[in-house]
Amino acid sequence: MTEPTFRRYDAAAARRIRDQVALIHRDAYADRIAQGDPFTAEDEAMRRFDLYAAKSGFDLVVAYIDGEPVGQAWGWSLDERSGAAWWRGLEYEPEPGFTHEDGRRTFALSEIMVRKPRTGRGLARALHDELLSARPEPRATLLVQPVNERAYRAYLKWGWTKAAELRPGMPHAPLFDVLMLYRN
Repeated sequence: MTEPTFRRYDAAAARRIRDQVALIHRDAYADRIAQGDPFTAEDEAMRRFDLYAAKSGFDLVVAYIDGEPVGQAWGWSLDERSGAAWWRGLEYEPEPGFTHEDGRRTFALSEIMVRKPRTGRGLARALHDELLSARPEPRATLLVQPVNERAYRAYLKWGWTKAAELRPGMPHAPLFDVLMLYRN
């Protein structure tokens, strides 16, 4: 396999490559889309992407192999406003002040997806590492469904730990585990 190259996009640039984002999503979630999962339906996923790409501190990394987009990861810095929205639906607060956000404390890793033909080759980890490598925040958070055993195991192996449970206030959103990664 040719080694991937990575390109980083801020919010404005990410919106300009929206078609590539949709292509990667369609391929990465093809099985769940085919099963009629409303949360992964393309129109719902791209509606969320448009909301996320409007957030301050939005950061997108796309992996390319031979010029073809094969995977992506994105997130944003949680400030007071986006932090309040991110933590809404938290089942319990693990410690006092856990949800306090100031725009410099927590990076919310929202998505990692790899197109089906490219899975199982380390691209998800490479995207994860590339996205987080340039982030200044001392901690990162992500949401993962416990039934997504493959991803859950990978995150734990990559150093993430469970902190809480959360059900986002979005249509058809399932219950997620909140994972945290603390960095020096």
